[in-house]
Amino acid sequence: MRGVSRSGRLRRLRVGRRVHAVARWWRSSLQVRVLTSTLAIGLVALALLGVYVGERIGNGLFEARLQQVLAESARSTQQAQDLFTSSTASTRPDVQQLLSDVTTTQSGGGSGERDVFLLRAPGQRAAVEVGAFASNPDLVDLVGRELKEATAGGGQQWQSVAIPGEDGRDVPGVLVAQDVTVPVVGRYQMFFLYSLQPEQEQLDFLLGTLALAAAALVVLLGSMTWLVTRRTVHPVRAAAQVAERLADGHLSERMPVRGTDEMARLARSFNEMAAGLQDQIRRMEELSTLQRRFVSDVSHELRTPLTTIRMAGEVIHASRDDFDPAAKRSAELLQTQLDRFEDLLADLLEISRFDAGAAVLDAERRDVRDVVVQAVEHAVALAQRRGSWLSVRLPEKPADADLDPRRVERVLRNLLVNAVEHADGSVVEVTVGADARAVAVTVRDHGVGMTPQEAAHVFDRFWRADPARARTTGGTGLGLAISLEDAHLHGGQLEAWGRPGRGACFRLTLPRRAGIRLEGSPLPLVPEEAPERADAPPRPRTDPAALPELPAMTGEIAVVGDLRDPARAELQDRVGHAAPRRGGAT
Repeated sequence: MRGVSRSGRLRRLRVGRRVHAVARWWRSSLQVRVLTSTLAIGLVALALLGVYVGERIGNGLFEARLQQVLAESARSTQQAQDLFTSSTASTRPDVQQLLSDVTTTQSGGGSGERDVFLLRAPGQRAAVEVGAFASNPDLVDLVGRELKEATAGGGQQWQSVAIPGEDGRDVPGVLVAQDVTVPVVGRYQMFFLYSLQPEQEQLDFLLGTLALAAAALVVLLGSMTWLVTRRTVHPVRAAAQVAERLADGHLSERMPVRGTDEMARLARSFNEMAAGLQDQIRRMEELSTLQRRFVSDVSHELRTPLTTIRMAGEVIHASRDDFDPAAKRSAELLQTQLDRFEDLLADLLEISRFDAGAAVLDAERRDVRDVVVQAVEHAVALAQRRGSWLSVRLPEKPADADLDPRRVERVLRNLLVNAVEHADGSVVEVTVGADARAVAVTVRDHGVGMTPQEAAHVFDRFWRADPARARTTGGTGLGLAISLEDAHLHGGQLEAWGRPGRGACFRLTLPRRAGIRLEGSPLPLVPEEAPERADAPPRPRTDPAALPELPAMTGEIAVVGDLRDPARAELQDRVGHAAPRRGGAT
C-alpha cells in the first residue's frame, strides 16, 4: 500500500511539473498566448454558433415534417372513417376483416415509412369483442395512456416518441392519434407512427458539414493569427535580444531593418536610440576616465608641494613657543589643516585606484578578533577625549577569515571614529559574530542617529547628514565610501541603520572563504532593543554604569566576556597601556 501511494505521489509530481512547464512556456511567449487565446475564443464562438444553427435547422426540419405528418394522418383517418361508414359488416368476422384491411391499407400509404394501430378507445364496451390491430405489434407499447386520454377528448393529437431501432439505438418518431367509429364495435382510436430517421440523417449531415467547415475555419484562423503574430512578435523578440546584448555591454548590436512598414520604422528608431546611447556612454566613459585621471594626477602633483609645505610647517610648528599667541595659534592650525590635507590626498588616491579597478586585495588567513582589537586600540584616545565608552564583545571561538588586515582595520577605524564622533558621550558597542559562512562586526552608538533616507546616502562620497556639523576629528568625507569599496573588494557587505535620537548601527559582513556568496549575516543590523515604530519616542540614553563589566571612567574599553581568551587578554593588556585607569576597573 505504501508503494502504491508513493508511485501515485510520483505520478502527481511529474504531472505537476509538466503543467508548470507548459504554464511557464505559455507565459514566456506572447505569440503562444495570442494564438491560444484567439483559438479559444474562436472555438467558443463557433461552438455557440453551431449549437444555435443546429437548433434552428433541427426545429425547422421537425416542424416541416410534423405539419406534413399531421395533414397526411388527417387525410388517412378520414379515408378510414369513410370506409368504416360505408361498410356493411355486421358480424365479428366481418368487422375483424374490415379492421385488418384498413390497417394493412393505411400502413402502406403516405410519405415515408409508417405504422398503423387500431386500438379500442378507453371506456368503450361492446357486445362484440374484436380486439386491437397493428401493422407492427412490437411497437404498440409506444402508445401511452396520456395520449389515449387526450385523444378521447376529441380532435387530432400527436406526441414525440423514441422508436427502438434494429441496431439498438433509438430513432426519433411522431405518433399521431384520432378517434374513428367502427360498425358494430363502436369507437376506436387510430394511431399513425411516423419515423423521422430521414430527417435525423439529414440533420446529422448538415451538422457534420458545419463541423468540417468550423474545423477548416479554426485552422484558417489559427494560421492567420500565427502569421500575424509572427510578423509582429518577431521584431519585438529581436529587439529584446538586441537590448539584452546592449545591456551586456555589446554596444554595437543593432536590429535588422527590412521594408518600410511600422516594424521597419520601429527597428530604425531602436537602432537610432542604441546609437545615441552608445555615443552617450562612450562620452561618459571618456569623461569619467578624464575625471579619474585628473584626480589621480592632481593628487600626485600635490604631493610635492605638500611635502615642501609640510616640512616648512613642521619647522614653524616646532618654533611656535617663540611666537606671540596669535602666531602660535596660527602655527597649530596650519599643522592641523596640513594633516587633514594629507589625509584627503591619501583618500583621493585610494578612491582613484578603486575607480580605475587597480585596487588589489592582499588577503591572508586572520582572526577577525585580532583586527578588531587593533582598530579599537586606535580609537581609545578619541573616545577618551569625547567622553564615550567602548564596549567590545568577542566570540569565544576564533573567527578566522580570508581578508586583507589593512583594509578591514581601515574600515573598522572609520566606523569607530564616526560612532564616537556622533555618540555625544554615550556608549559605543562593538560586537563580533561568526557562523559557518561569514564573519560580521557591528558598531553601535546611542547618539544623534539618522533617518532611513540618510542611511541610504551615508556611503556617498563627500555626503554629510548635517552640513553644519563640524568635523572635529578631521574627516575627509570619503571614509565610508572607501570602507564600502573595501567591503565589496572582499566580496562582503557594509550596511547602515539609524533612527533619529536612537543612534546608529553599522554592520560589516565578510565571507570566511574567498568565493563564498553571502546569503545573510551572523549579526542583526537592526538592534534588538530598537523600537519598531519610527514614530516611537526615543529611548533614554543607556547609563554606562548599567552595562556589564564597564569601567568607572570614560575613554576606556569594557571587554564583555571571558578574559581568559587570548584576544581579550591582549585587548585588556593594550588598553592598560593606552589609557589611564582609576582604581581596579576593567
